[in-house]
Amino acid sequence: MTGFRGRLFRDDAVVLRVQKLGESDRIITLLTRRHGRIRAVARGVRRTTSRFGGRLEPFGHVDVQFAEGRGSLHSISQVEGIALFGGGLMGDYPRYTAASAIAETAERLSPEEQEPSLRLFQLTLGALKALAAREHEAALVLDAYLLRAMAYAGWAPALRECAVCATPGPHRGFSVPAGGSVCSDCRPPGAANPGPPTLALMCALSEGDWTVADSSPVAVRREASGLVAAHLQWHLERALRSLPLVDRSRPAEPVVQTER
Repeated sequence: MTGFRGRLFRDDAVVLRVQKLGESDRIITLLTRRHGRIRAVARGVRRTTSRFGGRLEPFGHVDVQFAEGRGSLHSISQVEGIALFGGGLMGDYPRYTAASAIAETAERLSPEEQEPSLRLFQLTLGALKALAAREHEAALVLDAYLLRAMAYAGWAPALRECAVCATPGPHRGFSVPAGGSVCSDCRPPGAANPGPPTLALMCALSEGDWTVADSSPVAVRREASGLVAAHLQWHLERALRSLPLVDRSRPAEPVVQTER
């Protein structure tokens, strides 16, 4: 990272992933507010005497001081916890797996290290906060995040008009290679045939209409999830490891009611 060699710099960040390094260290992958995705070594954090090992767990929102290292791998010199969501998510399998898919998606959508991506940071932090607060069902939070993250990346599926000719919808066809909803004239072979409630749910999730999303039937949520996942992985060109682990089999769970 140019401009920081030999210097300390500070940023707040979401912890996306941790990897073991040697006997007592870890490599931490973080999405920061101002500096994009950063990989940094946290030395000694696996020792029981570590001063901040517990703060560098996946899904936590932390304030980090980095010491610039050679190449793209920095060192972490200080960490303060802002909101450590990991502990509350670990014991809830649907929410933990949804958070894992969110973290993996954020990492995949920030391929260039230390390239600022404020909107992606805000989306990721907001989704993890919503999961931890139990504001909505975990799978809905995940799908809303994936749709908005795809919009950030320029991959948003067409939902209200034909992806090919822009004829206003709703349309009954949906083709991932074509870019989303397709009219009867533009529909390619093999296109899916989602019902109007499924497309309405996808619109609601992408636009933040939680009144519609929270009241949607389970079958509609599952169909929408399949289309969202297929669209994302088509553009990523490689499957997300964590997405098949997301638990979508349970009925709608109770959520904490908040003002809208």
